[in-house]
Amino acid sequence: MLTALSALAVAGVTAVGGIVTAVIGRRQPRSRGADRRDDFTAVTDKLGQHIERLERRVTEGETRAAEAQQRITAQDYTIRYLVGWVRSLVSFIRRSQMEPPLPPQPVPAEAEPFLHDVGL
Repeated sequence: MLTALSALAVAGVTAVGGIVTAVIGRRQPRSRGADRRDDFTAVTDKLGQHIERLERRVTEGETRAAEAQQRITAQDYTIRYLVGWVRSLVSFIRRSQMEPPLPPQPVPAEAEPFLHDVGL
């Protein structure tokens, strides 16, 4: 009989311990695995936002590059037109047996490579 009572006492203590463990477990907001899952989700969301921002920046950069290329093409055409016009004026002045005026001084270093074919 004493054995049965001690077994009953052990069963009671085990039941109370199980109930206490269940209550404490439910009070914990999340387990470690859930925290890790939430961290992974947060990191992937942030990376997704970062990738979208980079894609927008690349698209804007490509748009600006295309606009700059169009502007450079137009400027190149204008410069070629002006060089041809200056060439014709210089040749007209020389055919008139006059010397063309000197270019404005000082000639910028950036412009010198492009002036050799004008004859100045």
